[in-house]
Formats: sequence, structure tokens, C-alpha cells
Amino acid sequence: MSVSALTAGNSPSHPKRIVIAGMDGCQACSVCEVRAHGICSALNDEELSQLAQAAVRVTIPPGRQFIEEGSFADEFFNITSGTVKLFKSLPDGRRQITGFVSIGHFLGLAVSDRYAFGAEAIDQVRLCRFSRERLETVIDEFPRLERRLRNEAANELVAAQDQMLLLGRKTARERVASFLYGQITDLYGDDIPQNAKLHFPMTRADIADFLGLTVETVSRTISGLRREGLIATGAGHEITVPSPSRLQIIASGEE
Repeated sequence: MSVSALTAGNSPSHPKRIVIAGMDGCQACSVCEVRAHGICSALNDEELSQLAQAAVRVTIPPGRQFIEEGSFADEFFNITSGTVKLFKSLPDGRRQITGFVSIGHFLGLAVSDRYAFGAEAIDQVRLCRFSRERLETVIDEFPRLERRLRNEAANELVAAQDQMLLLGRKTARERVASFLYGQITDLYGDDIPQNAKLHFPMTRADIADFLGLTVETVSRTISGLRREGLIATGAGHEITVPSPSRLQIIASGEE
């Protein structure tokens, strides 16, 4: 399955964006600190150097939208730092946040020729941007990269199913616990330490929107988890989770 099977179409129009820093070719790919994350992990040094020539490094300031829902899906984005919120829009301008993604996530895969979601930087975001045409050329040369993109698409499907369960069946406490534990697994993978630390650049209003709750309910639930000793809040939007396994039990509905 090539990129053209995942997304098609091309257009000179793009959502407006501010590019603070950009250059053709990510020459620093071989020493990139997030190389082990995302699609880049599928390539060796020689292959990575060719992928780098297809990329443009971009910095997006906080609050700037860089994917516009409904526009032509002719670019792909690999996040190398920062946090992005994904959302769907209604005709009257209302938005529903559908996810938060950060380092290593690959955005832009689509089942049609247009983006099915919008994306906005929460804090300063750095990413590698690929045109559909240039990335397709690289994928034709490196089958391992194609398989990695297949995995990305499969992960998106699993995330969508998890979100349906969260919104449809879980209690407020289970939803907040699921959100926190999901952030932990995104950050640490399978090697989750005790006293795991998380930083949340998103607002509680954004979290509430994502979880289908009110801001008051999210704040009340977080306060309850703190009183139980399940989390500890610190300065700068930092949260420490003393026992991630206990949080996982709550998230799964077993407590």
C-alpha cells in the first residue's frame, strides 16, 4: 500500500501557517534526538539521509493551525517536539477535540483526498513536513517505511475505538484516569517508572472537551485523585503519578 492508497489529490492551496524556521532537507536527521520515535525508526543511516532530503523542517508557534479540516491532504507531518491537538469542526464553528499527539506521531494519513481533521499547535511545535509526491517516491524505494506507515494507520484506528469506548461507557473518574494513563504510555512506552512525571501544555478546557466532560467535572475529578494520593500536582502544569499501575486499574474500570 503506497501513500497514494492512503491519500490522493493535490492542490496548491494550503492552510495558513507561520514558518519560523524551515529548510529543504533535514540534514540533522542522523543525530536527531527523537530518531527512535515514529517513522524514522524504520530506516538505517543511508535510508534516513534520503528521507531527510524529502523533508522540510518547520516550527509552528502556539495556537497556530497547520492542518485545515477538509483541505487537500497533500502534506504529511512528523512531530519532533511539542504537543498538537486534533479536532473536528461543525458548520457553526464549534469544535470537538479528538486527540492530543506529540513526539513521534505522524499526521496526514487520510482515506480520501482531504484531511478528516484539523491540527493546531498547543505549545511551540517542531516537525518535519513532507509533500505527498516526495514522500511517495521515498516509500517506493524503502518497503520498511511503508510497513511503518501501515502501523501508524492501524494505531489511529485503535485510538479511535478507544475514544468511542471512553465517551460512550466510562465514568468521569475512568475517563480522567484513562487520559492520564494514555499520556504516560505515550511518553514512556512499555518502560513505565514509578512516580512517572507528566507535563500538560493543554488547558483543562481542552482536556474536558476531549473527554466529553465539563471543566468543573475535570477539575473536581483531578482534585479527588490528588486527595487519594493517586497523583500529585506541581508547578508548570506538571503531574506526578506515584503508581501508574493503580491508575491503569481505574482506567480499565476494574476499580
